Amino acid sequence: MKVRSMSKSPSRFPQLLALGAAALLAGCSMIPKYERPAAPVADQYPTASGWIAGSARTQPSANTPAAADIEWQTFFSDPQLRKLIDAALRNNRDLRIAVLNIEQARAQYRIRRADQFPTINAGITGSRQPNANGNGSITSAYTGGLIMTSYELDFFGRVAALKESALAQYLATEEGRKTTQISLIAAVANTYLSLLADEELLAITQQTLATREESFKLSKLRFDNGVSSELDFRQAESLTEAARVSLAQQVRQRALDQNALTLLIGQPLAGELAVALPAGKGLADAPMMVDVPAGLPSDLLTRRPDVRQAEQQLLSANADIGAARAAFFPRISLTASAGSASSHLSGLFKSGSYGWTMAPQLILPLFDAGRNSAGLDSANAGRDIAVAQYEKSIQTAFREVADALAGRATLGEQLRAQQAQANAEATRFKLADLRYQNGVASYLDQLDAQRALFTARQAVVQTRLAQLQSQVTLYKTLGGGWKEPPPEEALSLKADTQLSR
Repeated sequence: MKVRSMSKSPSRFPQLLALGAAALLAGCSMIPKYERPAAPVADQYPTASGWIAGSARTQPSANTPAAADIEWQTFFSDPQLRKLIDAALRNNRDLRIAVLNIEQARAQYRIRRADQFPTINAGITGSRQPNANGNGSITSAYTGGLIMTSYELDFFGRVAALKESALAQYLATEEGRKTTQISLIAAVANTYLSLLADEELLAITQQTLATREESFKLSKLRFDNGVSSELDFRQAESLTEAARVSLAQQVRQRALDQNALTLLIGQPLAGELAVALPAGKGLADAPMMVDVPAGLPSDLLTRRPDVRQAEQQLLSANADIGAARAAFFPRISLTASAGSASSHLSGLFKSGSYGWTMAPQLILPLFDAGRNSAGLDSANAGRDIAVAQYEKSIQTAFREVADALAGRATLGEQLRAQQAQANAEATRFKLADLRYQNGVASYLDQLDAQRALFTARQAVVQTRLAQLQSQVTLYKTLGGGWKEPPPEEALSLKADTQLSR
């Protein structure tokens, strides 16, 4: 290492640093110009309203805010459900992992951003070697001060491209956290509704079992006294045991849904979080949710966090191409130091021992056995994969919204018809029982009517559950459950991102 005295021109080193900074700012970018791929979906959602008379009545008004603009506290009016969602947002481990992924991606981005600036350390170095004249003497050199090692002058934008890639990955994890939150809110709501349905189905099953046990006792008494045949007795016994089977299934399903909800909220369902259906009430008495307009498929590009996450990953892959292209061009690095230099350790920091070194290095790839070409091919393939994933995310979002809209258009009419059928079956059972008691109809007619009524009442609860869960799903698929920050906060975040770029 050659040491030169700086006693006559002490201002030359800052000038060189300024020159290097200017060269860095003048560096070019190899990142391809980004163009958002066209959305591979139709301009409008398909509709099922034409098949169901009166289904248009279920559509919300045009003045209703978009789903993404409705906070979950506004969409869900059930106070018990709000408590559960709030607990899940505080304790759910999947959401906690998503937040930590953001912190990790942010740290990786800061590492890449730091590569654009020189790393300066304080250090002391020393070397001793035989003199070149061969007389056996030893040459000593000691330096101490500030050291900058292998700082790359990013003329062709390789380091900047890697930073842009890391920034896009960081922003993608932000969108991933929003997606996790939306999915968590919808999962808690749907599981809560399932628990309410379990409670209602359990009450219906218990009522049916009690009725069938009374019928079974009466049938056994009639059989023992020779009034009815064994066929009627066995029919009554079979229906009673079938009700017990349904009761066991409902108890098990309620336990499974409770376990699922416990996992989602991250703590036991105790105290104010305990879920129970008030006596005499069912899903029909649950507080209604806000109807939301579907909007246009193009809205999904800006409203759905998972679509925006896929686009950020596409931007990251696009930036990787820039770094791969820059690898074909010369790489210039600089190693420098400034401080004190002396041929004796004792005189290292004495007056007049100021010195500096500078060692620029330029490396031009000549032969690398196709490594850089393979790197570029890999980056191009990665970008093509990211494009396909982005397009698939749009198609998936379109399908999910279309499915939810189909549910909204048809489940209302299905529930109305299902309730009408249950009312008819209830009247039929009363008439069949009356006819049986008066000896006009057989016991088989009464049992058949009882079985049909039980099935119809269960179907009403299940259809109502499907309708409510369809509302939650539509809210989720339209990007509800996450609201953008206020305009002033959004501008602040945007300014911070531009400064970091």
